[in-house]
Amino acid sequence: MGNWKQLSPSALHRLDLGLAYGLTDVGTVRESNQDNFFIAPELGLVVVADGMGGHEAGEIASADAIRLLHSFLRASHGDQQSSPGDASDATVPAFHASAFDPVQADPDATWTDATMRAMITLHDAVEFANERMYQTNSANDQADGAGMGTTLTGMWQVAQDGPVFIFHIGDSRLYCFRNGRLNQLTRDQTLYQQALEAGMAEPLPARNLLLQALGPAPLIKPDLQTQAVSPGDVYMLCSDGLYGNSPPEAIAAILARVRDDNLAECCAELVAMAKRDGSRDNITAVIVRCKDA
Repeated sequence: MGNWKQLSPSALHRLDLGLAYGLTDVGTVRESNQDNFFIAPELGLVVVADGMGGHEAGEIASADAIRLLHSFLRASHGDQQSSPGDASDATVPAFHASAFDPVQADPDATWTDATMRAMITLHDAVEFANERMYQTNSANDQADGAGMGTTLTGMWQVAQDGPVFIFHIGDSRLYCFRNGRLNQLTRDQTLYQQALEAGMAEPLPARNLLLQALGPAPLIKPDLQTQAVSPGDVYMLCSDGLYGNSPPEAIAAILARVRDDNLAECCAELVAMAKRDGSRDNITAVIVRCKDA
C-alpha cells in the first residue's frame, strides 16, 4: 500500500464522550487504501476521511486533511500533544479564514457564545486544511478541480457533557443510533443526492460525483451542526465503501448490538457486511458508544 499508514490504531479509545473503536479495510477490489480515520481522546475528536486522486495522492490527501485539522484544533486549544505523524509545535498558524455566517449556521439564534466560538474554530480548521492542501495541488501544477482531494467527516466534543460539533465535506457519513432508530446526521454532497432532492428523472448521476472535497478548489463550504448527546447513543462514522451497497436496516441491526465490550466485533461485522453486499471500495467504520446515564 505504498506509504499508507493508519493514523489511529484499531484499539479501544476512551473519550469523555464514551468509548471509540475504528477499523479500515482495503476491500475486495482496490490495491491500496485511500481511507483513514483518527481518534484523539485528548481533544474529543473523531474523524474519517476518504481520499481521491490516484492511490498515492488519495492516501496522502486523507491523512494530510486529518493531520491539518487536528493540528489547528490542537493549537487553538493550547494542547501541546503532537499531531498524528507530526512533530510540529502547537502554534496557531498564520491563516485568514473566510467570515463565518452565524445567521446561516444558527438561524434560530439558539447557540451560546461558547458554541459560537467552537463553531468558528471548527469552520476555520476545515478551511485551513483545505487551503494548505490546495496550495500543495497548485505547487504541483494541478488546475482548479484537479489534484488530490478527500472527504472529511467528524465529530468534536469541546466540553465534557456538552454537545458534539459535527463537520462534513463530501460523502462520508455520520449516523446516530438512538432508541432503536438509525438517523443519518450528514447529507451527501454529491450530484446524485442533489438530483434526488430536485426530483430529477432517471438516469441519475453516478453516486460518487462529489460537489466538493478538500483540496481541489480554493473555496469550500463545510456543513456544520451541533448534536445534543444522550446516554447510550451510538455514533458511526464511515466512508461510502461501507454504506454504498448495504441497506440502512442492515447497518442498524449491527449498531443495535453495540456494547462497551464488543465495539471491535461490531466494526468487523460492518466491514464484513459491506464486502458481502458487494462493496468495491475501501471500507472504514468508526463506532463511538456514549456513556450510560
